[in-house]
Amino acid sequence: MKTGTIIKVSGPLVVAGGMEEANIYDVCKVGKMGLIGEIIEMRGDKASIQVYEETSGIGPGDPVTTTGEPLSVELGPGLLESMFDGIQRPLDALMEAAQSNFLKKGISVPSLDRERKWEFKKVVEIGDEVNPGDIIGTVQETTVIMQKIMVPYDVAGKIKEIKEGQFTVIDTVCIIETAKGDKEVTLMQKWPVRKGRPYATKLNPIAPMITGQRVIDTFFPIATGGAAAVPGPFGAGKTVVQHQIAKWGDAEIVIYVGCGERGNEMTDVLNEFPELKDPKTGESVMKRTVLIANTSNMPVAAREASIYTGITIGEYFRDMGYSVAIMADSTSRWAEALREMSGRLEEMPGDEGYPAYLGSRIADYYERAGKVICLGKDQREGSITAIGAVSPAGGDISEPVTQSTLRIVKVFWGLDANLAYQRHFPSIDWLTSYSLYADTVDGWMDKNIKEDWSILRKESMSLLQDEASLQEIVRLVGVDALSEQDRLKLEIAKSIREDYLQQNAFHEVDTYTSLNKQYRMLKLIIEFKREAEKALEAGVYLNEILALEEIRDRIARSKYIVEEDLAKIDKTNVDLKAEIKKLISSKGGLQDA
Repeated sequence: MKTGTIIKVSGPLVVAGGMEEANIYDVCKVGKMGLIGEIIEMRGDKASIQVYEETSGIGPGDPVTTTGEPLSVELGPGLLESMFDGIQRPLDALMEAAQSNFLKKGISVPSLDRERKWEFKKVVEIGDEVNPGDIIGTVQETTVIMQKIMVPYDVAGKIKEIKEGQFTVIDTVCIIETAKGDKEVTLMQKWPVRKGRPYATKLNPIAPMITGQRVIDTFFPIATGGAAAVPGPFGAGKTVVQHQIAKWGDAEIVIYVGCGERGNEMTDVLNEFPELKDPKTGESVMKRTVLIANTSNMPVAAREASIYTGITIGEYFRDMGYSVAIMADSTSRWAEALREMSGRLEEMPGDEGYPAYLGSRIADYYERAGKVICLGKDQREGSITAIGAVSPAGGDISEPVTQSTLRIVKVFWGLDANLAYQRHFPSIDWLTSYSLYADTVDGWMDKNIKEDWSILRKESMSLLQDEASLQEIVRLVGVDALSEQDRLKLEIAKSIREDYLQQNAFHEVDTYTSLNKQYRMLKLIIEFKREAEKALEAGVYLNEILALEEIRDRIARSKYIVEEDLAKIDKTNVDLKAEIKKLISSKGGLQDA
């Protein structure tokens, strides 16, 4: 350890002298209370340290001690169902230690409980050869997730000793004989947050991450192992979109990072998630969730670390072969922390005062998402799907954080304030949003759901785009100037918007829609269009078709049909064709007469 002396304090930035033996990104204990900080710049023997706790009360002359280690997280049993701050301090343990609901300076608690014992079951025997990433045993962490205890990255050799039974995270469960001597393995590993965990091969994402949100799964899908951005102004519903994906997405592990957001939103997560039942397991969603809370009233510098903490925990579960979804809400607040620290370092500012390296930092984060073949003999496949909310000031998506994000991610769910004001949720604008995975996912859907999925999707999107063009004409000369075919397009597009894209996150049935139900609902709307076009060609008036109110009402209410009764949607389709046939027959009879 090396001790220096504080020579300057500027908010969360502390400059210490006499630090020539320290390294960039070393963790330091700052001041007499030992506040946690990290060296972010070295100039000669002067180290600039960003402090992850409130710095009031420290000043020039106070000591700074480096630990010689980078900022790291503890990875092992006890992560799930936990809530940490931005540097992985458990908030419940901090509250107990401080005897207060507010963070207190200088309190140090371990990230993982050192007292709790876990049941470890071995899967290797003495004499077995093991390499980095090989699984040596398992721990049933929650009722739905089994942790796989892996050989650390830099260890390879022969199993010399392996135990079974009840152990804490710091007890030795295995000894591996390596070329450099014996290596003790515990249930817990440590890993630096700014360094991506290694893997064998990166794969191309093909299969969709199913979210149960119709506008996403049908029109703007995200592949498992992909990256998406959700930019939108205040009140447009970014947080609810992320909550919905966290609740209903088919990822096995969910990591939710509240980065500089309101405390009441994290409270909602804490209150809602334990009560939510996972549709696949019937257990609470919290059984597979890790929460990282660094709300707007917590130290600003810890925001900068929070998303790295989250993605490193995600990589750990990915390496076990799990699919992980990480929600960052919001990366704009994280970028604001970067801007504040950059300003205090007196760096040359870039666009809107953000540091010049903003784009590369955002890229570093999103590039850690992906689908991979993990290290280890059994060729496990794991994935991290990264979804980041962006909160541009005034909803202006031309600002630097949004633009730097869109250069990296392949899915853009653009939230529109006008849709939100019209109470259309999710308020994802179908004219500006896009997914570069759509063509790949179409092939998967055609193969696994129904062969005409992609045809229905493209036809529906074409109708929505035609509607936007037709609305311009309507505004100029009125709806009566349109042909009956164009007026039919407007009616079908309205049905797609209101009966399909609009989805109630708080309705027990409508909150989640399976791909099977999505297909049937969309098929029903497009079949209505196709049958109506046949009727128009046969001479039936549009008003007569639109007068089929009972059928149209059943189409509108199909979103509220439970998954077990999807045959009702097929019955509506049959009845629709019969009603249109009657109209055509009656028109034919009149013509004959």
